Amino acid sequence: MPKKIRVTRVETPETREQALSVLRSTYRDEKRWVIEAESQLPESDLNESQISWFVALRDEEPVGVLRIHYQPPVAQYREYEIDLLDQRIDVDQFLRTNRIAEIGRFAIVPSCRRNLMIAVALMRAATRETVERGFTHYITDVFENDPHSPYGFHTRVMGFAAVATHERGELRCASRRITLILDLKAAYQRLRRSRNWIFRSLTADWDEGLHRQLAI
Repeated sequence: MPKKIRVTRVETPETREQALSVLRSTYRDEKRWVIEAESQLPESDLNESQISWFVALRDEEPVGVLRIHYQPPVAQYREYEIDLLDQRIDVDQFLRTNRIAEIGRFAIVPSCRRNLMIAVALMRAATRETVERGFTHYITDVFENDPHSPYGFHTRVMGFAAVATHERGELRCASRRITLILDLKAAYQRLRRSRNWIFRSLTADWDEGLHRQLAI
């Protein structure tokens, strides 16, 4: 029998500890990107209205985590000496005319990485909240040389597009960062046209109001 996957928002000390167990397994022990997992998910995040963490549980065991930052550190990105892949992009105009949330700290424990449903379940919870809050785009960074990078999932499944690269970032990793952008409305419409199970799964708990926000 398939093991049940559910995603919950990290709002209590108990769910924070579940999320931290994933970050310890991945960011700290496997990747060595951080010294302490707690630095990534401080207790203050539980009461921060502009940050949402989600943890995926498989038969109640924590197996995945994801963070949404609704006030992404744009000034910090500028300090990273970003190289645009398309010089025609007007970054300032893009920032002025769209509501952008940063999606990141996307991690799945090594034993479950082949289970696509965990990634889809995390994205379902995240995108629903993001659309409900009226945001239009996601921005994220992935590591170019990370063998477990979500780059393939983000670009092939969700529809993220690479827009820039930069050499430095928050985490202790020497790999170049690739900055990706997702237009949520365009992604919704592309996935809806495909009529595949991923669209049905991503929008399984959406009401008609959410569908209308992105369908037109």
